Amino acid sequence: MTIVMAAGGSVSLHGQVMGLKDCMEYAISNSTKVRIRNAETADARIARRDAVLRAFMPSISADSYAYYNFGRSIDPQTNTYFNQTSFHNSYGISAGIILFDGFSAVNNMRISKTGLDISQSRERQAQADICLAVMEAYYNSVYYSRLASVYQERVNTVQTMLDKIHRQEQLGQKGYADVIQAESDLADSEYELVNARNMSRDQLTILSDLMFWPDDRPLLIDTVLPLPDKLQDMAFESADAALENNPDYRIAAANLLNSQRELSTARWQLFPKLSLYAGWNTNYFTMDGSTTAPFAEQFRNNSGEYVQLSLSIPLFDRLQKHSTVARKRNALTVAQAEKEQKSREIEQEYRRATQDCEGAIEAYRQAAGKADIQEEAYRLNLKKLEQGLVSQLEFRAINDALLKSKADLMNSLFKLLIKQSVVRYYEGVDYIDQNK
Repeated sequence: MTIVMAAGGSVSLHGQVMGLKDCMEYAISNSTKVRIRNAETADARIARRDAVLRAFMPSISADSYAYYNFGRSIDPQTNTYFNQTSFHNSYGISAGIILFDGFSAVNNMRISKTGLDISQSRERQAQADICLAVMEAYYNSVYYSRLASVYQERVNTVQTMLDKIHRQEQLGQKGYADVIQAESDLADSEYELVNARNMSRDQLTILSDLMFWPDDRPLLIDTVLPLPDKLQDMAFESADAALENNPDYRIAAANLLNSQRELSTARWQLFPKLSLYAGWNTNYFTMDGSTTAPFAEQFRNNSGEYVQLSLSIPLFDRLQKHSTVARKRNALTVAQAEKEQKSREIEQEYRRATQDCEGAIEAYRQAAGKADIQEEAYRLNLKKLEQGLVSQLEFRAINDALLKSKADLMNSLFKLLIKQSVVRYYEGVDYIDQNK
């Protein structure tokens, strides 16, 4: 697989640059976890449809049979026994509907609707998990790519200094020890550059794996991200808003609601069940050695209809229904506890996320100020170095401080971007919708 870092550009899946949102969309469209959740949601829609049909539509069936009888049988015309071979043919159609079953059909319809909400929430949660993982890998790739650029600048600077020292050595202004020190600085800088490039490739490999990117196509991502000029303190929502928008909490709340309905259904199963049935049937009969009416005449004359009202009263089923009620009651207790636990976890996570975001904003401000100061110090001491007023070791320390400040600034920026995205997600904005 070819992995490439690129700067800027348009969006394409065929050799051009992909932004963060494009990587998220590609990962979601190819993720096996999302495909599984999509299938589960499709099953939930089918279950919803079936529950609605069971609640309001009757069941209708048609049947027919035909057989030869070679032994003793009863003549349907005379109701007497005979031993001749006979042919029997029957047709029928029937319909039935449950009039009252302890609101089981209605509750199942409601449960199926909540089940669809649960499946959709799980699908959204799977997409969010993938988007967050893609975001972290994407930002890490960009971070190490930029860090490699910073190290490249340092290598260029040290190389320029080494060339100058070589000329000064030839003029007798510098000694061999100064040359060795400069070459050592260059080797260190090149080593750090190689490490940064390797880390960038490693993170991009992680990103390609998350995206299910094909091995035979190069992956190029946009490394150009706009730096914020001014940071405003974020106005955070309440923890209640985080609960309302969080898929995990919605799943826990829906499970509790379904547990309540299942307990109600189980209790109503202790009551009688009332059903209504209706049907029509006819038959045809013939016997060897006797004359019978034609098929059409028998089909018409032998037809009959029926209507049946059935009342089923549970008397004793070895306490199975009572055991079901007890299990559903225990399941309700578990669902209530899980909802309370999930509520507390999400509230804590949201508070921690907002605190982390506030801390990341302040850290970025400090890193930006520090980087500006180190940049100015570097420029001033570079002029002093050219004038021979600063030693090579002193300038190296200043250059290292500038490099560290730039790395800290980029690190604080990407942490801030991730922390802000997490907070917005808790407040109801999906990760993929935050990157227009």
